[in-house]
Amino acid sequence: MNEKIIDLLNLTADLLEINDENQFKADSYRRAGFNLEKFEKDLSSMNEEKISKIDGIGKSIAKSIYEIVESGTFQELEKLRLQTPEGVVEMLSINGIGPKKIKVIWKELNIISKTELLAACQNNIVAQAKGFGFKTQTTIQTNIIYELEQKGKLRLDQGLELSKEIIKELIQIWPNIEPAGSLESKAEVFADLTFIVATENVIEEAHKITNNVNFVQDFKISSPFVWKGTYKNNAIAVHIHFCSPKNQVAEKYILSASEKHLQYQLEGGSTVLKYIKSKTFESTEAIFEGINYQFIPAEIREGYNEWSLAQTHSLPKLIEYTDLKGPLHNHSTYSDGKNTLAEIATFCKAQGWEYIGISDHSQSAAYAGGLQPERVFEQFKEIDAINKTFDNFKIFKGIESDILTDGSLDYTSDILSQFDYIVASIHSGLNMDEDKATQRLITAIENPYTKILGHPTGRLLLKRQGYKINTSAIIDACAANNVAIEINANPWRLDLSWVFVKEAIDKGVKIAICPDAHENDGFFDMHYGTLMGRKGFLTKENCINCLSTEELSSWFKTK
Repeated sequence: MNEKIIDLLNLTADLLEINDENQFKADSYRRAGFNLEKFEKDLSSMNEEKISKIDGIGKSIAKSIYEIVESGTFQELEKLRLQTPEGVVEMLSINGIGPKKIKVIWKELNIISKTELLAACQNNIVAQAKGFGFKTQTTIQTNIIYELEQKGKLRLDQGLELSKEIIKELIQIWPNIEPAGSLESKAEVFADLTFIVATENVIEEAHKITNNVNFVQDFKISSPFVWKGTYKNNAIAVHIHFCSPKNQVAEKYILSASEKHLQYQLEGGSTVLKYIKSKTFESTEAIFEGINYQFIPAEIREGYNEWSLAQTHSLPKLIEYTDLKGPLHNHSTYSDGKNTLAEIATFCKAQGWEYIGISDHSQSAAYAGGLQPERVFEQFKEIDAINKTFDNFKIFKGIESDILTDGSLDYTSDILSQFDYIVASIHSGLNMDEDKATQRLITAIENPYTKILGHPTGRLLLKRQGYKINTSAIIDACAANNVAIEINANPWRLDLSWVFVKEAIDKGVKIAICPDAHENDGFFDMHYGTLMGRKGFLTKENCINCLSTEELSSWFKTK
């Protein structure tokens, strides 16, 4: 409920600006939303008076919040919705433009939908408007096209959660239903949710959900062997494949592996696909036993060199979640996190981890409460005090230093040298060309204090493309400077992409799986980072936060 309330408060602030209403009121709503980001208690359990006493809220906004709790919205927001075309409200999702520019697009260019806005960009109309120009127009056009391309897709976390809900409902009909396709191979983003059902009565099975109002079939693309449609109000496609029980292992394997993986030629000239189709198997393991190959985990059936490694039984043992000793990129209440240092340390120790790395935002990130030098040293003192209260657990002193436009880090050397480690990340100036972005990152990597490169491309899956970089050059620079690359495990990011993790490992670069946690529940995102690490052939030997406390301390001191 808190997240929904924050979203509606921010939407209200945006609509107030778009409609040229009281700027002070818009700022108040935005500030209230920001303050609630750190508020942990469930607002739906509080009355209006208690809500009004929350820092930065006040009686007026407390009344609005309580209305949301009671009815799902509030009067002022609905009034603003009525006076704003729906398409204009939808423009707020376009990355790269805010309410001020949307107001110009609506009021001066008379554009009231994304489709109209895209056409105006393509006809160079937007570039002529005051405060825009060709660069902004190109950004808007690119981001609208990207957004349209992502329609009907889900992030890894969303897809896994929705698939559990679907299975919970369908298992009543088909007890042996199993996830397949991208659900089995653990894609970063799902274009569909695929399932497989083994049955002796293939033709009749799809009719069993005809009367289920939650499942809407698309008859044009369905067949007797594959039900295709949607579930509830979710835009993502749902595919349910039916096969005989004797073919279930083979069919699931074929649905879940990449085409390149299936086209691999075995000895004798047969492809993997033909081999699997020609036999029946009791288990997935039996597929590999029949040709005397090492078992290939589902995540890496992507058509790289997994078959040649499996042939010689030299596939590495992929990392497991339980191999992780602690998270290293995390935020506390010192910057924009919800939990105090003590709360984080207690929580992480209870998970069985050996350490935690605190890396709050640096001073340039004023929007996120970035730490001025005096706050850095204040935090150091508190970390030292907390560390004295624990046995067999340590808080490492880190910082997520902004990489400035020239590639330098955000503090002077005398301050940087006092941290145990630095996570270097870009948060601003994202509209760079490839050469500039690459050089900016390489300069930061070459800084003697950088130990981890954070979310290298700055992407937000389904929302924002990353800035273009020469990834191989970045990996080479990390190898030359003993800098680890982060797999940012936040499911919005999953950055570095698994596609490049294998290249990094092959070049001797260490990987850090980091949740970028801003609250305690965020630490569990390391599950998603682990899945992406596995897809990139990551082992615990290649991951720095699989090191013990002593080993990690030593690694931080190397350069």
